[in-house]
Formats: sequence, structure tokens, C-alpha cells
Amino acid sequence: MPDTSALVLGADLSGQSIAQSLRLANRHGLVAGATGTGKTVTLQRLAEQFSDAGVAVFAADIKGDLCGLGAAANPQGKIAERIAGMPWLNYQAKAYPVTLWDIQGKTGHPLRTTLSEMGPLLLGSLLELTDSQQSALYAAFKVADREGLLLLDLKDLKALLNHLRDNPQVLGDDAALMTTGSSQALLRRLATLEQQGAEDLFGEPALQLEDILQPASDGRGRIHLLDASRLVHEAPKVYATFLLWLLAELFEQLPERGDSDKPLLALFFDEAHLLFAGTPKALQDRLEQVVRLIRSKGVGVYFVTQSPADLPDTVLAQLGLRIQHGLRAFTAKEQKSLRAVADGFRPNPAFSALEVLTELGTGEALVGMLEDKGTPAMVQRVLIAPPQSRIGPLTEAERAALIAGSPLQGRYDKPIDRESAYEVLMARKGVAPQAQTQAAPHEPGLLDQAGDFLGSAAGKALQSMARQAAGKVGRQLVRGLLGSLLGGSKRK
Repeated sequence: MPDTSALVLGADLSGQSIAQSLRLANRHGLVAGATGTGKTVTLQRLAEQFSDAGVAVFAADIKGDLCGLGAAANPQGKIAERIAGMPWLNYQAKAYPVTLWDIQGKTGHPLRTTLSEMGPLLLGSLLELTDSQQSALYAAFKVADREGLLLLDLKDLKALLNHLRDNPQVLGDDAALMTTGSSQALLRRLATLEQQGAEDLFGEPALQLEDILQPASDGRGRIHLLDASRLVHEAPKVYATFLLWLLAELFEQLPERGDSDKPLLALFFDEAHLLFAGTPKALQDRLEQVVRLIRSKGVGVYFVTQSPADLPDTVLAQLGLRIQHGLRAFTAKEQKSLRAVADGFRPNPAFSALEVLTELGTGEALVGMLEDKGTPAMVQRVLIAPPQSRIGPLTEAERAALIAGSPLQGRYDKPIDRESAYEVLMARKGVAPQAQTQAAPHEPGLLDQAGDFLGSAAGKALQSMARQAAGKVGRQLVRGLLGSLLGGSKRK
């Protein structure tokens, strides 16, 4: 039976196992190293360890090969030799419970959120707005809240902006914020976003966090993989903004758990530098705060990047597990960075971390962990244990079979286009909304049952009022985390 009380990473130079207590796994971590040094395989090993312990995992599959987690390994050559050198490993080749996601819905379940859930601050960062344009966006969201207009997808926001341009009196005291120039600029930015394929991110059914946290039938944690192989190159801002939204949503919705034997969820943010590059200072400050506080909700955040220098020092200071693969240092700047990385570990008198950093082979790493009391342990030179799942991507047939057999099959695959700001504003103008894609009927909830029971206009009104109230409360919760960053003066 695998040890589910610790993350077993590999072996030190004496052949002894190196493991981080799972109780401390919510203290976050870092997997860093130059291209080709083994970061993806290490990430795969960590995901397996979390899954075996019953911890859910959400990770971005940047290169498209992390999905090999869904198939059993067939170790050969040097990998088989490494396994033989770790007799305590109890190695068992096996597949893991994997759920595949794709924002465009081509290589996994469609992954969506709504504009209302994302809120104006994150959306403004995604659109790369100026201060005046950001203020105009806040004014638009304020009107949507006041008038009960649901902002679900991009056409809702475009309809609202056109409505405010034609009816500036609706803005009230905020009319000065929505100039013709700012309105047109917002519409242009939205058009650019659509050209990048980002419109697929917004809509319903939106991702439900409980679906990520649901364990597999055998008790293992499900591993959710976002196919970002195209997204990170074609629309890196969309990729980064989605991850920021997910982190914020988890912080808002999950209850406090305090100290526990293991985390509830492990998040792996690959290409982590994208989360901080070009991010407004206010948003970056709050991101750093969320990373610090979310561990009490049972969430461990693991950043994957080439160099620790890609992350702010305030974030690095919060990372309990550091796995540093080999680095290359050819210039004076790179050598300075190399020394900074070595100085980030608690020294081990057995070797020089600075010298070892440039000597590490593929699948080797310097590992800094936390001792049981939460203090940093001495750095160790570690041979990372091979994963029990396949190293390399699934075939197209295997991927299709995994999607077809998913417990979420049919839940997210067809879009739902219910009445929202676009339909309401078109009706006010006397224009019939364009036909939208219809979805398979969703499972009736309490609101639907109430409407069916009343069977009248009163029932329909009850449904509409309750949904709008729930949507407004949800928006206010999310913006309580992210929306306050621009200061109260812009939100009054």
C-alpha cells in the first residue's frame, strides 16, 4: 500500500527516501528548472502522490504530455534502473483518475465562467484597460447590479455598453465615467478578446467547484487537467486570468479548515511567471495575500516555472516545498540569479548548493522541505522517483475514451443561453434577440420546481427574482475579494 501520509519525492545520495509530510502540503511549493531538466515529470509525480492520498488536483497541461497520468506506465531503460534502485518505493504502474478540460471544448470538457463571477477587476486586467477605461467598466457593472442584468457572456457586456452609450442617464452620478471614447475603447478590447478565442471562456454552464473536489469512485483524488498547450501561446493573458479567477473563487467559497492531515486541493500553476507579468500592482498585492491566506482553506498552490526569480519575493517567502532542477548560468546576471537560488535553501554541510545547481542531471533536483514543526529542513540532492503513470501524452483515441467515460460527461458539453442582459436589453428596444445555441435541459432545482408548482406568471417571476438575487449576492462576494482593490472612490 502506498504511503498516503507524505509526498514521497525520491531518494537522496545514500538511497534513503525523501518525503514531505502531507500535513504541511498546504504550505505551497515551487517546481523550477531550465527546459528539459524534468519539471513536468516531477509535477506528474506530485500529482500522483496527492491523488493516492485522496487530494484533488487541478493542473495546467502546458506541453500536452501531462495527460499521460490517465494511462499506466511501462518503465524501461534508465527509468526501470532508477525504480530498481529504490526498493522501498513499492512501485506499481497504474493509471490515475483524470478529467480533461479545454476552454474551447475540443480536447476536454468545455471550461467556462461568467463575466459576473469574474468581476470587473479581473476582466479589466484581461482587457489591459487604462485607469479611465477601468472606471467605466466598474460603472457598467454597477448598473448591471442595480438593474438586475445578468452578465454571463461577452454579448451581454457589449449589449450593456451600447445601452449605456445610447442612454447615459442610466448611469446617474457615474455618467462622467462612461465617455464615448471609453465606451468605444471597451468595445474594441472585447472584439480583440473574441478574436483570440476568449469568448469560449464566458458562458454557462459555468465550472462548479464541487465537481473539482469530488473524489474518484476508488477514493483517490481526481486529477483535473486544463489543456493549455495552445492557450498559453495564443492567449497567455486569458490563461493567467482564468487561474487568478479560480484561485479567487476557491478563496471565496471554501470554508476555513484549520490544521488537517492533508489538503483538500492542490493547484499547479505552470508558466507561473504569466500570473505576475503585466499584472496591476493592486491585483498582484491581493494575489500575494490570497496565496498566504488560502492555505487555511486547505488549498496548496504549487508554482511551476523556469526560475524562482519569476515570482515575487513575497510569494517565494511563503513556499514550504522547493524543488529546484538544474539551472544554466552563462551571463553575469544568470550567475547572480544562481547564487540567489542557492541562498534560498537552508545549507547542507555535505555539499555546496551553488555548485550542485549546475551539475544536476535530468530527473535530479535540490529539494528544500519543511520539518514537522514547520521550519525549513536542510537542502537535499534528490533523485526524483519516476511516476507510476505514463511519461508522455495520450493518443487521440485514449483521450477520446477518457472524455467519453468521464463522470462529468454531458454536464458541461452543451452551452446554456438563458435570459440575461443581452435578451433583456434587446427586448427593451423591441428587437428580437438572435437565435442562440440551445442546451440540453438542465436538472431542475428548487427554483425550477417552485415555478412548475405555481404554474403561472407568479412562478416565472419567482424564478427570475430569485436567480437575480442569487447572482447579485455571488457577484458581491467575489468582488469583496477582488473588486475593492481600486479603492472605494471608484465604486461609489
